[in-house]
Amino acid sequence: MTELETPISKPRSDLGIRTLSGVIMMLVAASAIWIGGPIFAIFIALITVGLLYEWSKLALGLTPNPVARMLWILGGLAYVGFATAFIVFLREFAEIYILLGIIGLVISTDTGAYFAGRTFGGPKIAPAISPSKTWSGLLGGMTASALFISILGYCTEGFALWQPVTGAGLAIVAQAGDFFESWMKRRAGVKDSGNLIPGHGGLFDRADGLVAVLCVTALLVVTLQMTGQP
Repeated sequence: MTELETPISKPRSDLGIRTLSGVIMMLVAASAIWIGGPIFAIFIALITVGLLYEWSKLALGLTPNPVARMLWILGGLAYVGFATAFIVFLREFAEIYILLGIIGLVISTDTGAYFAGRTFGGPKIAPAISPSKTWSGLLGGMTASALFISILGYCTEGFALWQPVTGAGLAIVAQAGDFFESWMKRRAGVKDSGNLIPGHGGLFDRADGLVAVLCVTALLVVTLQMTGQP
């Protein structure tokens, strides 16, 4: 997600396009999740195909070795497929606010990191991978995510200490997903994973952190179920 960077030099018109595109995407996604049924199924199918297509293009640019390329593509099938399957599971078998909450958490991380990075700047996290991301941006994202999950928890089930801790932890996961895609793009020699979304690049550029958070959350749920935790 490029919002976690600090694009100070971006022109105002580009920021407007990015904002409008982001609002439209969120409205479409929230509407599909809320409506459910065939609309939701079609939406998830399209997103999955789009993400796998962009992942495969990046994978082809990572290495000329055909065996390594195939392994990367298979890894993408597992990574993206696991995340989108978990979306379907949450929509069908959990309270809808949980799925919307995960999406909101990633948006909160993205927003908090963007504004904290622009406001405070400071040392870079990994300039060789993503030159604009700062430690202050990471802390801002963690804070925003912790606050969002705490407010959501208070409004739905009541506040508990694990909520801000989980929010901050998943913000780090979202940042890691962002860095992972940035590393893939840098190694493949491309700026964006695609050009589908004006001002944002491709679907994977927009959903890199969300995919990582969904996978980690799914693993946590499976682990808790296997250990008999509620």
